[in-house]
Amino acid sequence: MTTEKFRWQGIVSKYAYPETWRSLWQVFNTLVPFLVMWYLAYRSLAVGYWLTLLLIIPTAGFMARLFIIFHDCCHGSFFKTMKANDRLGLILGVFVFTPFYEWKHSHAIHHATAGDLDRRGIGDVYTMTVEEYLAAPWHKKLGYRILRNPMFLFTISSFFVFVLFHRFWGPAAGKREKSSVIWTNIALAAVSGWIMLEIGWAAFLLIQVPLMLFVSSAGVWLFYVQHNFEPTYWERHTDWEFFNAGMDGSSFYKLPKVLQWFTGNIGFHHIHHLSPKIPNYKLEECHNENPAFQIEPLTFRQSLSSLFFRLWDEKEKMLVGWEVLKKYRKQTVKVIE
Repeated sequence: MTTEKFRWQGIVSKYAYPETWRSLWQVFNTLVPFLVMWYLAYRSLAVGYWLTLLLIIPTAGFMARLFIIFHDCCHGSFFKTMKANDRLGLILGVFVFTPFYEWKHSHAIHHATAGDLDRRGIGDVYTMTVEEYLAAPWHKKLGYRILRNPMFLFTISSFFVFVLFHRFWGPAAGKREKSSVIWTNIALAAVSGWIMLEIGWAAFLLIQVPLMLFVSSAGVWLFYVQHNFEPTYWERHTDWEFFNAGMDGSSFYKLPKVLQWFTGNIGFHHIHHLSPKIPNYKLEECHNENPAFQIEPLTFRQSLSSLFFRLWDEKEKMLVGWEVLKKYRKQTVKVIE
């Protein structure tokens, strides 16, 4: 791997360019089915809500795929010109309830800091170290325990991220990011208001609320498991390396082909972190054609263990659950004695 480490830039550069026809086809085969499925979900309300909920599941899949395209636009990897990426990203931001420039900014920070213990907190699922947790006041511990509870993280929290938190800008937002939030909110209000006038507010909410619950839960789970798995990579800034953060700190999440399609190959996350300029439809090609990137896959079954990770143990260099706190408390007692 040492040899590959010094020539990986040359490898990924071969795939880091978009093909316009493939990008346009992806927009067509994702946006059109999403709109059709949303309409069918509305029509199904006259039949029975059970059918509506069934139709919302594939609708959520197409919405997740729209987010992947939006995500590529944020990286400037979907079209050849930045203007084309920005324009499509601004439009899709309304469909996925996410302000383009604000998310683009925070996500760029995530790519520059993933796996860096000294630069956590922007664009990631916040993880405390064992020492930080033990030293924290009770109210911070309580809040953290609630945040990292899967029943909260992948339901209420994920829903609020897209529906509520994305309606505001972060403390580091500039003029463009703030403007993006404002105009996305205006567009969302206008589109949602028009749909409610056409079909009624009750019908709109009966479709949109469960749709957002499904897609936000799946989206946050994907984002979470891409970096919260074992063994993964976290280092203090002085020892942090970009290549290691990509290859060791980002998972190769092996999903069934149909889920791989709906998630836009984002399971090849280790390659994506090495080169976010590679469009999603070339990530698998890069993986298959280069043995150096064919790391041990994380299967869906294996990924379920990520539900029990809560903290980062700096001494053992691994993610741990709450049970590790007993060991550290015992060690503290022995030192005092």
